[in-house]
Amino acid sequence: MMCCQFIFKPGTYDDDFHHLDAQIDEYARGLPGFQRVEKYLSPDGNVINAIYNFADKKDVAKLARFPTHREAKGQVARWYDGYRIVISQVTATYGDDRLPADEAEAS
Repeated sequence: MMCCQFIFKPGTYDDDFHHLDAQIDEYARGLPGFQRVEKYLSPDGNVINAIYNFADKKDVAKLARFPTHREAKGQVARWYDGYRIVISQVTATYGDDRLPADEAEAS
């Protein structure tokens, strides 16, 4: 599994942001290897971590090449007061089965 974290401090959003963000999210969720997305807020409430999980690198590469995603990346300074991307390969997940691993959206 591949884990793509988009860690960012929100700035000012506009209509362009909301339009592009919705298209990117829909595209990501429609990829065959999409597994889930989780979003977390830092304790001070200033930073968001949106974590997209995919089955393999192939779908991560498709998302990276998606034209709308590339367009938004070129304008990121308009909407965020800072960001960091972390891409990692997950070698194992485990737990007590009370949190479903295939949950479509976790908060």
